[in-house]
Amino acid sequence: MGTGQIASSSRSRWRSLAALLLALLLSVCAALPALSAVPAPPSPLRLNAGDNSFSLSPSVRYWHDQHASASPDQAFAQAHAGAFVPLPNGNPAFGFQAGAYWFHLPVENLQRDEPLWILVQEYALSDRLDLYLRYPDGHVEHTAGGDHVPFADRFIRYRHPNFRLDLPAGQRVELLLRVQSESSMQVPLALYTPKAFAELLRDAQFSNGLYYGIVLALLCYNLVLWLMLRDASYFWYLLHTGAFGLVLFTLNGYGFEYLWPTSAWLADASIPLSICLALIGMQLFARSFLDLHIRWPTGDKVCLGVVVFFAALGIAATWLPYSIATPIASRAVLLGVVWIIVATVVMLRRGYQPARLFLIAWALFLSGTAAFTLLAFGVLPRNFWTQNGVQIGSALELLLLSLALGKRYASLREENIRIVQETNEKLERGLIDRTRELRTAMAELGEANVRLQEYSRRDPLTGAYNRRHFREAFAQMLESRNGSGRRIALLLLDLDFFKRINDSHGHPAGDSCLVEAARRIEEVAAQRDGLVARFGGEEFVVALSCRDAQDALQVAEAIRLRIQQDPVCHEKLAIRLSVSIGIHTVSSERGSSAEEVIRIADEALYRAKDDGRNCVRHSLSAV
Repeated sequence: MGTGQIASSSRSRWRSLAALLLALLLSVCAALPALSAVPAPPSPLRLNAGDNSFSLSPSVRYWHDQHASASPDQAFAQAHAGAFVPLPNGNPAFGFQAGAYWFHLPVENLQRDEPLWILVQEYALSDRLDLYLRYPDGHVEHTAGGDHVPFADRFIRYRHPNFRLDLPAGQRVELLLRVQSESSMQVPLALYTPKAFAELLRDAQFSNGLYYGIVLALLCYNLVLWLMLRDASYFWYLLHTGAFGLVLFTLNGYGFEYLWPTSAWLADASIPLSICLALIGMQLFARSFLDLHIRWPTGDKVCLGVVVFFAALGIAATWLPYSIATPIASRAVLLGVVWIIVATVVMLRRGYQPARLFLIAWALFLSGTAAFTLLAFGVLPRNFWTQNGVQIGSALELLLLSLALGKRYASLREENIRIVQETNEKLERGLIDRTRELRTAMAELGEANVRLQEYSRRDPLTGAYNRRHFREAFAQMLESRNGSGRRIALLLLDLDFFKRINDSHGHPAGDSCLVEAARRIEEVAAQRDGLVARFGGEEFVVALSCRDAQDALQVAEAIRLRIQQDPVCHEKLAIRLSVSIGIHTVSSERGSSAEEVIRIADEALYRAKDDGRNCVRHSLSAV
């Protein structure tokens, strides 16, 4: 073979080899998409030596089974098929969701001296948790937890659901957790060694004991104040503090641990019920503290309306599904606190100074409650501040409210002292005036009594003395006449034909005639210090001192002429009057009684009437 043939054959072999390599490269490139479609197996969480606790949120993957119908085998298959995805931003809070959530994580324990681990679901309100552990030999172990499982079934008597994990050293164990709950879907998972879990219990016991110790101390302190002061604000503060303490007692899992460890219904219903009770206490406490019924009646009505709403919601929560009642109650917490802040701002703008500290307290509480509520709905990530926001905000709020109550009481006491001082000063300044007024009033009362006594002795129509007073006064005149040497004359007068005046002109005209007749009789009798009285009807009587019977006759004749002299004018009428008079005089030595003297004078009056009226007649008895 020549040199040219050898060279040609060598180039041909190199071209064939290049073509083969190119075809192989194209085959590999074509196979790459198919190779990339095969999911890589999830990398296990390695429990290295020296580590005693792990947060699983950065490593665990989840799958949302919206119909809650998948079996554990199907979930394992989905995990190996790549359907499980990492937690969004490492946040294990998804809010209120339907269906079931599956969480998958392979774990490889590299600590030969720690085969026992504890898995903790650091959220107390999940209804049902099912843990499946698949070991390398293929067998699967199942454990159930949650507050729909009796509390006694938990591996460790702890407020959060927990499970025992047996993790042999050097083996890869698949952890699969199914969570289904009507509560907020929060699944913060953590692994602990027994020693680390004991330390967790100690720290949790200290922090929660501190919080509930504060609540209990405030309850006892304000209970004593309420028993001493009987101020309604302290009672409503007690209700608010106790009810909200019950809310956190339930949210933190202590209610299920200590109060209803076997009742799934109470585990669900206790959350909305305690929230509604706490909100009722909040509203009533704010209403009393701010004096809304006095200072802002419209706000008071709104506050009572909010109380009625929460009372109705609490009653409805006993039969409404947990997934409906709890979200409504959770959102209502924010609305209730916002309303209290609005009312507090209004009171502050109206100059009510105790509302300042009250506003700060509720602002802190609102911040903590908002953080916790937004965490429950999956809006905020789970961290120390969002997880413990309610405890921190409520503890500060309760302390500040207690201080606000004390400041309010001090303010009321100072106001009462000021009012008492001002009142005392006014009393001191007004004491002399009051005494003077009292003396004036007493004098006026005395004068009024005199006038009243005088009115009781007077005839209301004519103003002359009445018959009762005349009898008393005439009896005294008769008793005092003895030894005086003077006589007493009794004149009994009767207006002539008075009935005819009433019949012809009416009783008002007759009354005018009686008044005018009395006035004219008093004009004449006053000149002799005579006592004039209306004796009844149209009869009058006059008693006076006289020298003798002739003197008495002259006085009687003067009266008769004075009455007859001028007519009585009534409206357009001119009514003429005449009078018949009977007289009886009594000497100073005779012991005649008043009744006897009146009887004799009456006989003389009848003789005057019989003699034609309009005349004077003296009695026939000895004088």
